[in-house]
Amino acid sequence: MNPSTTLLHLDVSPRGSRSRSRTLGRDFLAAWRPAHPQGRVVTRDLGHEPPPFVTEPWVEGAFAPPDSHSPAARAAIAVSDRYVDELLAADQLVITTPMYNLSLPAALKAWIDQIVRVGRTFGMGAAGFEGLVRGKRAYVLVSSGSDFRPGTPGSAYNFLEPYLRAVLGFIGITDVKFIYAHSQNQADTLGAEAYATARAEAEALARATA
Repeated sequence: MNPSTTLLHLDVSPRGSRSRSRTLGRDFLAAWRPAHPQGRVVTRDLGHEPPPFVTEPWVEGAFAPPDSHSPAARAAIAVSDRYVDELLAADQLVITTPMYNLSLPAALKAWIDQIVRVGRTFGMGAAGFEGLVRGKRAYVLVSSGSDFRPGTPGSAYNFLEPYLRAVLGFIGITDVKFIYAHSQNQADTLGAEAYATARAEAEALARATA
């Protein structure tokens, strides 16, 4: 066990106390902290403080030589650098997110666009693209109104998990685990039972990472 493990937590829901993904994230952290008494949690609340979208100054900052950057480019890429530095400094990544319209919320996609950077999180090797963010684990805790888990009839509509696995793998994070608090819009007990199962899985996963 690494006693000084750093966990980067991305909270994506725009909701507050009524958010099931935020609640699931709190359950995960409540189990993670005792298992990592000297660990450090860095939280980015993307739902309440969304990252900026990529702009032309950002593109200039990412691809033009630094000594040619305009003031706008320097400012734009400085924001990206903070996100990238946080990711590179972390040992583990936990993303707590709802599923929106069969995929991920725009705030999470904006963060991804900020951290997928040539020369920083991916490069070109002899065999092509090469992820530079290695040796990290990622956990994705998902809440959804219906059941879109892999292996279910609704899985054909789940574009969140395949995309996140692909883009995280692209930058080098291949150890990725998903937990679903599904069926949260169901009026019967299914949603509550699904959440209880997801909570138990999340707590077990948090303890197992020690």
